[in-house]
Formats: sequence, structure tokens, C-alpha cells
Amino acid sequence: MVKEDKNAPPENSVLQYRAVISFRVRKALGGSNPDWEDVVNEILTQAVAKIKSGEFRGDSSIGTFLYIITSRRIIDYIRQKTRVLKHAPEPAPFPDPHDEMEHRERAKQVEQVVAGLKPKFRDVLYLYYYRELSREEVARALDISPRRVSERVNYALKLIQKSVRK
Repeated sequence: MVKEDKNAPPENSVLQYRAVISFRVRKALGGSNPDWEDVVNEILTQAVAKIKSGEFRGDSSIGTFLYIITSRRIIDYIRQKTRVLKHAPEPAPFPDPHDEMEHRERAKQVEQVVAGLKPKFRDVLYLYYYRELSREEVARALDISPRRVSERVNYALKLIQKSVRK
């Protein structure tokens, strides 16, 4: 039990309870939590401010007053942390090696199909998708109409889909 001095300044009265408050906060938050010291300092600062402002009337002991402040601050801290965790994004799961292998095989298959297309379809796909040119820019580069560009792109995509499904 800490001995209270009625005439001591509030800082000294509160600091006598630092070890008790520290123990309680560490026990509630976990000793490995790096924030426990900050929470203890906030409790002590808040207690001194409340004593100076007159919120502590002396109806109970300073220990009881500090116990209530400590309990409420611990609850506030836990609520704040759980609120932050609710909004934290879920970590991305590790990619499945089987899915990655299928993706690589599919990409290789599409690459082979595209390489086997006639040059007029392959060139349109290259300019439109890889160089990211607009229909009009592809049409100018190949000296064809924009409508013909759309037709060739759609036909080439159908050929690729048909070959990949086999």
C-alpha cells in the first residue's frame, strides 16, 4: 500500500503509484506490447490534470481515483486497437503453386497460338494490346480502316480462345 501525503503536490502523490499502475497496464496489455509505457504516462498525466482541475474532490483515496482512470484508459486503448485492426486490410494469401503453374502454362499456350496467327492478325493484336494504341492509331499504322482493326482484333481473339479451349 502506498502512503498518501495530503499536502504533497499532485505530481508527487500520483508518481507514488507509478509502479502499481505500470504493473496493472503491463498485465492487461501484455509485457511485450511496446505501447504500455506510453499508456502509463498518459494515465499519470491525465490524473495530475484532473487533480489540478478539481475533478478529484478527495471523497476517495488517490489510489481508488487512479484505479478508475487506469481501468478506463486500458479499455480505451484496447477499443482503439481493435477498431484499427477491423479496418486493416487482410494480408494477401500466398499464391497457390498449382495455380501459378497453370497460369504460366496458359500464358505459354496463348503465346504459341499468337505466334501461329497470320501476320495481319498478329500485328493488329501487338499494336492494340501491347503497344496500347487506339483503334485509329492502329488503323493509320497498318493503313486500314478503324472498323477493320476492330474486326481483326475480335477475330484474332476468337481464334485464340478456340485454340486454347482445345
